[in-house]
Amino acid sequence: MLLLLQLLLMLLLLLLLLQLLLQLVVLQLLLLLLLLPLLLLLLLLLLLLLLLLQLLILLQRLQLLLLLVVLQLLQHCYCYYNYS
Repeated sequence: MLLLLQLLLMLLLLLLLLQLLLQLVVLQLLLLLLLLPLLLLLLLLLLLLLLLLQLLILLQRLQLLLLLVVLQLLQHCYCYYNYS
């Protein structure tokens, strides 16, 4: 009889520990759900930053291309006026 009582108390203790563990998991999930909008906002801001960096790279390439065109035109003008 005493052994059965001990087993039941151990089982009760294990169930209480399981309950505490599950409550902790639920609380962590709730906290994650609360932080999720902030994480999504951060992700959107990072995507916007990447897009702006891509735009900056594109603008720099365009500047280089225009500079090459200007240099070619200057070279052409120099050759034209130099030989004429």
